[in-house]
Amino acid sequence: MKIRVLLADDHALVRAGLRALLTSQADIEVAGEAEDGVAVVERCRELKPDVVLLDLAMPGRGGVPAAEELRQVCPETKVLVLTMHEDEGYARLARRAGAAGYVLKRALATTLLHAIRAVQRGETYATPPLAQAFHDTTPAPAGDSLLSERENDVVRLIALGHTNAEIAGKLHISEKTVETHRAHVFEKLGLVTRADLVRFALEHGLFRP
Repeated sequence: MKIRVLLADDHALVRAGLRALLTSQADIEVAGEAEDGVAVVERCRELKPDVVLLDLAMPGRGGVPAAEELRQVCPETKVLVLTMHEDEGYARLARRAGAAGYVLKRALATTLLHAIRAVQRGETYATPPLAQAFHDTTPAPAGDSLLSERENDVVRLIALGHTNAEIAGKLHISEKTVETHRAHVFEKLGLVTRADLVRFALEHGLFRP
């Protein structure tokens, strides 16, 4: 029986390239495609693929929150992250979100194929430069190492309901700087809504309600 893979990437050319690679394999088939973080959850629920090949940077809903939701909606499906992000913090976040694998887009095609087969068998796999970070099972610190100390401060205050002006006053920075930190946080973590940010703050010990 072939390994059924759902492709989730917002770039049509990337999806086309992946489809061509995967369909060239006798034991793999492409079950479907999704162009954003919302669609991938819906398509996974509908198609029940063996593996979701998930980009982290997608519109609608970032890859990390999408991976967490996929774990709930399709618990039998394995999530394999395929990303350009080489930061160890992203690898840790992906693993904590439930991803079974983490492959860089610059990796060889043979590496990706090996990873797909490995996660489908129930194993975990990460591109060697990030393998140690991906398999790090220590509890998440207060906030994630992906964020700077000031970004953690901004996350905490946003989650507590403070406005940009209030945050600026408390941290003695300008509102424009607050907006910049906020934008960086949402981009780094793949978050879309304030509710996503509040959940992140709760899960990473940034505040206690």
